[in-house]
Amino acid sequence: MYSAGVSTSERLIESTRELLWERGYVGTSPKAILERSGAGQGSMYHHFKGKPDLALAAIRRTAEEMRATAEAVLAGPGTPYERIEAYLLRERDVLRGCPVGRLTMDPDVIADDALRAPVDETLDWLRTRLTGIVEEGRERGEFAPVLDSAEIAAAVVATVQGGYVLARASGSPAAFDAGVRGLLALLAPRER
Repeated sequence: MYSAGVSTSERLIESTRELLWERGYVGTSPKAILERSGAGQGSMYHHFKGKPDLALAAIRRTAEEMRATAEAVLAGPGTPYERIEAYLLRERDVLRGCPVGRLTMDPDVIADDALRAPVDETLDWLRTRLTGIVEEGRERGEFAPVLDSAEIAAAVVATVQGGYVLARASGSPAAFDAGVRGLLALLAPRER
C-alpha cells in the first residue's frame, strides 16, 4: 500500500487518518492501524505514546489539509460570491462525508479536549475566513448591507456539513447538491 520510501511514522499517521474517516475513533483499533500501515507490532508505541497521541497527529494532519484545500479555493480569483461559489461547488467525495466534520459525531473525540481542539480550530478558521469574504462582498456592494457576515459564513459551513449528513443518509449526493444550489441562489449578487 505504501512505497518503500515512506517512513513508519508517516504510514501510521496516514493509516490512522483513513481509519478515523471510515470508522471513527472507537472503531479505529491499534490492530487495524498496524494492519493498514503494514507496521510492526511495537511501531506505534515507538513513534507515539499510544492511540490518543497517534489519533491527535492524524486529526491535526487532516485539519491542516482541509484548511489548505479550502484556502486554495477561497484565496483564488474572482469576486467574493465567485470564491464562495467555487468553495461550495468544489469536487468532494460527498458520500464519504467530511473527514473533519465526521469527528464531531464521535463522542470520544468530542469528550477529549486535545482531540477536539483541531476540529474546533478548523471549523472556527473556516467561519472566520468566510466571514471576511462575505464582508468584502458587502463592502463592494455585491451582497446586501443588511447581511450579517458571520451568520452567512456560519450558514455556508452548516450547508456543507449538513449536506454531507443528508447525502450520506440518502445514499445520494443530490441532497448535498440541492443545499448548495439553494444557498447560492440566496446569496446571488443583488442587482444594482
